Amino acid sequence: MQSALGISAAAAKLALNRLAKKNVIASPARGFYVIVPPEYRSLGCLPADQFIPALMKHLDLAYYAGLLSAAQLHGAADQQPQEFQVFLAKNRRSIQCGAVRVAFLARKRLAEVPVQNFNTPRGTLLVSSPEATALDLVGYAHDAGGLGQVATVLSELAERIDPEKLAAAARTVPVAWAQRLGYLLEHLGAAAKTPALKEYVREHAKQSTALLPTARRARSRRNKGWKLYVNAER
Repeated sequence: MQSALGISAAAAKLALNRLAKKNVIASPARGFYVIVPPEYRSLGCLPADQFIPALMKHLDLAYYAGLLSAAQLHGAADQQPQEFQVFLAKNRRSIQCGAVRVAFLARKRLAEVPVQNFNTPRGTLLVSSPEATALDLVGYAHDAGGLGQVATVLSELAERIDPEKLAAAARTVPVAWAQRLGYLLEHLGAAAKTPALKEYVREHAKQSTALLPTARRARSRRNKGWKLYVNAER
């Protein structure tokens, strides 16, 4: 902008401040600005999926959109999530831009997670694959609205899951996530998606785990196929 207008940095900053007061531009992060078209003025910002690719490039951070945001992009979440969920290699503060909120979550082995490209009007967004999304939903159930909400989303996401790709994606997460997801998919009537995942669990699960880690195991029944204590009901 400075180069195009032939102005100083101070003049550019003043111009940006004036435009921001008129809601013509917004700043989701320090030193990063987006133009807000008339159709998004009520939001006070661009939708997150339209500025996240450029913001991550600006910050030089590897990322992918995940959890409920990814599920919605895959057509498996009826309601707009209250926040746009993005995985990074390390924790980072959430950001608020007008009515748009972006939550960042830390994910181990981020670079190994299978992702897909989604085109937006302003760039290409990286989104976890249906299989990786399903595993993350189970692993980060608290951030996805709880086990009941996860089960609801999985019931819609299941048809997009490839069984072999699911078993491959399971190698990027703790085995317990695969145990829980496999049980839930069977419980939801999607057993056809689980044979390769069950074989992976048989080979790698050294011990039984609980469906709901925070709940007591007392009086829970044990599912032998998934080495799982079923200590929660939908």
